[in-house]
Amino acid sequence: MIRMARAIPALLGMLLFTTPAFAADAIDGAKLSLLWALPFAGMLLSIATGPVLYPHLWEHHYGKFAAFWAALIVIPLLLTTGAMTTAATLTHTALLEYIPFILLLLALFTTAGGIYLEGNLRDSPYTNTALLAFGTVIASIVGTTGASMILIRPLIRANDGRKYNVHVVIFFIFLVSNIGGSLTPLGDPPLFIGFLKGVDFFWTTANIFPETLLVAGIMLSVFCALDVCLHRREGKLPRKADPTPDAPLRLHGKINLLLIAVIIGAILMSASWKPGIAFTVLGTTVELPSLLRDLIFVAVTIASI
Repeated sequence: MIRMARAIPALLGMLLFTTPAFAADAIDGAKLSLLWALPFAGMLLSIATGPVLYPHLWEHHYGKFAAFWAALIVIPLLLTTGAMTTAATLTHTALLEYIPFILLLLALFTTAGGIYLEGNLRDSPYTNTALLAFGTVIASIVGTTGASMILIRPLIRANDGRKYNVHVVIFFIFLVSNIGGSLTPLGDPPLFIGFLKGVDFFWTTANIFPETLLVAGIMLSVFCALDVCLHRREGKLPRKADPTPDAPLRLHGKINLLLIAVIIGAILMSASWKPGIAFTVLGTTVELPSLLRDLIFVAVTIASI
């Protein structure tokens, strides 16, 4: 027991202050074969097909699916490069990409989930189009997940008395859950990986804003035209009873808007503040601003709960 107690500080020292030579053993991803991407493709295929083709199996064993595909990366990596290089590579991925990515999603999901728009709007093609346009705009601020969570319920309630309403959700997925998040790392978390790699926070805003506006405009126009046609067709049919009568809108959880601003501030802080303080774990350098940003994500999540 005494030996173990003495070994712990030594182990921590080895983890935190590994020499830069250890980092040199990390793998150059640009030189890897495309075959190394197959487990990732398999994971995506499992996510896409599992809930549809084998839902019962997927519901109870999706963790095993993930472990299987992860093992197809880790085990060959271990056999071909050795334990030290594998450990350095996994540490680099976890500390500089995976953990910040997951913590951002966690913070946005939790804070946006605490924002609830109560009430019901009377459905019309123009009301629906306005809701989709608003969701597309805020998706780059609160994230596509956050915007979807805030607006999907009011949109469904506004259209739950209609005969034809499936297209509303489909266009919602196109616009609010995808296109709208293309302008900032907050909007589309994969863009956050680019930000972690050094891409400027507003790079997509500055470089693809016209293209995003064009695509969103086309989608909104097509939706509005389609919704007008379906509304006219519904006018000839007996109208279903509205299960959620019209009611004024009320926004709950306003404090979470402030917490989202804290998330944005933490990300901008990590990009602009360079104190020159860093920690090394198995050859991976973690800078103090990045560590502080991730801790703020955790604090925001707890505060939102």
